[in-house]
Amino acid sequence: MELFIRAAEVEDFESITRLSYQFGYIADTKKTKERLSEIIVSNDNCAFVATDSGIVIGWIHGFYTLRIQSDPFVEIGGLVVDENYRRKGIGRLLVQKVTEWAKLKNGSTIRVKCNSIRKESHQFYISIGFKEVKEQKVFYQSLKYNNYR
Repeated sequence: MELFIRAAEVEDFESITRLSYQFGYIADTKKTKERLSEIIVSNDNCAFVATDSGIVIGWIHGFYTLRIQSDPFVEIGGLVVDENYRRKGIGRLLVQKVTEWAKLKNGSTIRVKCNSIRKESHQFYISIGFKEVKEQKVFYQSLKYNNYR
């Protein structure tokens, strides 16, 4: 295996879409390309890919967050490793890359939210030093049809 971690490039959008779909995300190549293009030029976002012999086998997205009630932090917005490459330390390396970026941004912590059904993801994050601090519910409201009156 010729593993390399690098900054994501717009040209990676098809591979990122494929991996996202593999992990169960609803993935659309056009939207992935648009979002990735924005993330790459944003100072408050980072995206990295893991490659094996030039083939993208994993990706991670991190973003810097300011909140009134807490110190600045970086959140992992997504992390996917190809199912054929899992449990080989690639996810750990991708998280380390975001950690390095977070230190440059002066973030106080790194956070990640996991779907409650993704037990393997929970174990992964615990195994690399993350601690579970709370459970929460996520609420959603579409802005296309404003129901707020």
